[in-house]
Amino acid sequence: MKKKKCSSKILIVIKLFILVVSLFVQPDYYAQKPGRTNAMITLTNNGAPENIILTWKGDPATTQAVTWRTDESITEGYAEIAIADAAPTFTQFAVKLDALTEKLETVNGIKYYHSVNFNDLNSNTLYAYRVGIEGHWSEWFHFRTSTNENKPFSFIYFGDAQNNVLSLWARAIRSAYSEVPKAKFMIHAGDLINRPNDNEWREWFEAGDWIHAMIPSIPTPGNHEYAKLSSGDRELSKHWRAQFSLPENGVSGLEESVYFTDYEDLRIISLNSNEKQEEQVFWMEKILKSNPNKWVVITYHHPLYSSGNGRDNKKLRELWKPIFDKYQVDIALQGHDHTYARGRNLASGINVKDGIGGTMYVVSVSGPKMYQIHEERWMDRAAENTQLFQVINIDNDTLNYKAITVTGQIYDEFNLIKQVGKANILVDKIPFGLRERDFNSKD
Repeated sequence: MKKKKCSSKILIVIKLFILVVSLFVQPDYYAQKPGRTNAMITLTNNGAPENIILTWKGDPATTQAVTWRTDESITEGYAEIAIADAAPTFTQFAVKLDALTEKLETVNGIKYYHSVNFNDLNSNTLYAYRVGIEGHWSEWFHFRTSTNENKPFSFIYFGDAQNNVLSLWARAIRSAYSEVPKAKFMIHAGDLINRPNDNEWREWFEAGDWIHAMIPSIPTPGNHEYAKLSSGDRELSKHWRAQFSLPENGVSGLEESVYFTDYEDLRIISLNSNEKQEEQVFWMEKILKSNPNKWVVITYHHPLYSSGNGRDNKKLRELWKPIFDKYQVDIALQGHDHTYARGRNLASGINVKDGIGGTMYVVSVSGPKMYQIHEERWMDRAAENTQLFQVINIDNDTLNYKAITVTGQIYDEFNLIKQVGKANILVDKIPFGLRERDFNSKD
């Protein structure tokens, strides 16, 4: 009897210990922890090109950059390009270009990254290209250069992918492509992966697969693109500059993470919210002051107005928001908080309710890691536990924005209407009767 009583007491103590621990050890900000991915990736392609991605280093009307990589058996690369034609004989007119190649040591062995910047292209023209080397060519892909006529166009914006990228983020980028297959580019607002190692980058490329090779990407780095060094400092993933060929028109020391690209009548500015925040202020003001375009989109990772509890970025807001206000930035596309939120704030921090006001701030998440919404509501529309992508269309004086769930439901929508010398008019188009989603919502 004594032995049984003793065992019962031990069990009670163990249960109490587990209960106490569970009260204090919580996932970060009540983060949902999806199951481990069971998706598989190939770590070697036996010399074949992989991780093919389009970006821009120059004018989207006359240039196009492409980057890819190979295993250690292929140490050089080439790209071939021709004006696309319905007849397969277009290939006989292809021009062959040498790639710039750099070597990178990874956990999966030595990889060679190759990049080509196609120059002197015709505007509004469909091109076909392939990359590789004799015996190891990729398939032929298409891309279209931008027009100089300021015609209507759409682009896609993704918040954090970060976790279980191949298993669960893949449906976000693939659903977005299904929604707008002729999107002109994709903005990624940081935390594309969780840890900046080769396996996770490989998942990100596999999730988008050939979409990356057809629609150019405009990425900005998040905190999870930064690796921790033995000194305790953090530095941008060594993969970043190797795998993305981006403009080098930004702040010295932040090349290819702080930059701008002009697409027709839109200036897209990438800021790096992870480091040297003060040094970006003067550069940003210069780029906005000299901006000849009608619309301005700025993307960076850490929100000026947070949508998650305990995640206020006061210093960043005090540094950057006065510049946003001064130059009437139209929309800020952010990540980091693993929720959805959008709204506009005046300098006083009061939410604009009269349909006229300042920059529209958006926080979104495209991957499966989820947090809870901030209790203090600055936003007009919010969501928890929801994977989304955003489609933005620009047509002369109107910017139309849609936030769409990965299951195809329009969750949020608005128009911004440009007025000369005045603030934008906001036309709110939140779907009538569609309540805000939380952790208990079901489609």
